[in-house]
Amino acid sequence: MEGDNGESSLAQDSPLVVIFVRHGKTSSTGKILPGRSKGLHLDAIGKKSAHDLAFHIKNRCQIAAIYSSPLERTQETAAPSAEALSLPVILDDRLSECDFGDWTGARLADLRKLPEWDSLISSPDDFRFPGGESFVETEERIRSFTSEMVNTYKGQTILAFTHADPIRIALSSSFGMGVSMMHKITVSPTSITTVLYQTEASMVLTVNSQLNILDMQDLVMIGEQIDKNN
Repeated sequence: MEGDNGESSLAQDSPLVVIFVRHGKTSSTGKILPGRSKGLHLDAIGKKSAHDLAFHIKNRCQIAAIYSSPLERTQETAAPSAEALSLPVILDDRLSECDFGDWTGARLADLRKLPEWDSLISSPDDFRFPGGESFVETEERIRSFTSEMVNTYKGQTILAFTHADPIRIALSSSFGMGVSMMHKITVSPTSITTVLYQTEASMVLTVNSQLNILDMQDLVMIGEQIDKNN
């Protein structure tokens, strides 16, 4: 939306930029639906990616705070960046993985054969995991997190280490589509997705940016966008 001077409405006050980071690769990535299971750690590739991310972020963005889902795989992904930036990792349950209920620990290949899987893909707005959370409930807690962050870190940038579905939902919500478009979005391990937030508006800056294909040039653009809107 633009005002009379041609500037975006997002430029009218200082925004928050959230750099969402999906956790690094684990032994179950793409195979199992681990959900909130404890004891799942990064594999060798995931650990290397987390350290590579920290190396590239350091000195390229001024980070005000680092938040993380309490699950081990997200904390392990956040740890190298926290060390590089000399910042603590603040755990926040609102960044946790969806509660997959009875599907927790199931093989994805088996779940895709269930009739409920079609409902998950075609009607995410109405879907609830058996014995678990709905995508709408996940959206509500992500909205709660970003709303609080806007008030706490206005005009600043934070890192939020979380999981694929919460990031998909944050993006779909920012596009004004609730959770209905979330399954059309890919979020790879250790990828960066950035969203600029204000109290009544948001703008997606980058989606699923990965070190091996973009060499973090998006971070330069993020900095330019912050300067433009401050």
